[in-house]
Amino acid sequence: MATTAADIAAEYPIPVYRFVVSFGEESIPFSEVSGLDIGVETITYKDGYGKKHMPGQSTDVNITLKRGLVRQKSQFYDWISSISLNLVDKKDITISLTNEDRSQPLVTWKVINAFPKKLTAPSINGGSNEASVESLEMMADDIKIEFH
Repeated sequence: MATTAADIAAEYPIPVYRFVVSFGEESIPFSEVSGLDIGVETITYKDGYGKKHMPGQSTDVNITLKRGLVRQKSQFYDWISSISLNLVDKKDITISLTNEDRSQPLVTWKVINAFPKKLTAPSINGGSNEASVESLEMMADDIKIEFH
C-alpha cells in the first residue's frame, strides 16, 4: 500500500486531464483526444478440426481531437482544405500524459503520418450556453507508445 507521495505518484493511475498535444514543435490545447487504439483484425480459419483464429492486419488508426473554437483562423481548416488529388501534408503528432506541472511526459503516444479526414463544426443551438467545440478526425499510419 502506498504511504508516501512518491509511492502514490508511482503506483496510482495517471490522471487523464493532464495532457499535451504537439504537432511537431507546436503545442495546441485540446479538450479531448480519442481513438488512440492499437489493434489487429482477426482471421477465422476453418478446417476439418474446427475453427482457428489468427491475427491479421493492423486495424486503421482513426483519432479524434476536440477543442474549443476561437476567434482566430483555424489551421485545421487550412490543413483539410489543402488536400487535393492525394496531395496532403501528413504530420507526426505526439499526445503525452504529463506530471502535475506538465513539465515531463509520463506516457507518450506517437501518431505517425496523420492527415485530416473530417473537420466538424460545433452544434449550434440558440437555447444553449455551452462552449463551441470543433472536432478534427484524422487517419494515421501507425501509433507507437513510449513510457518515460
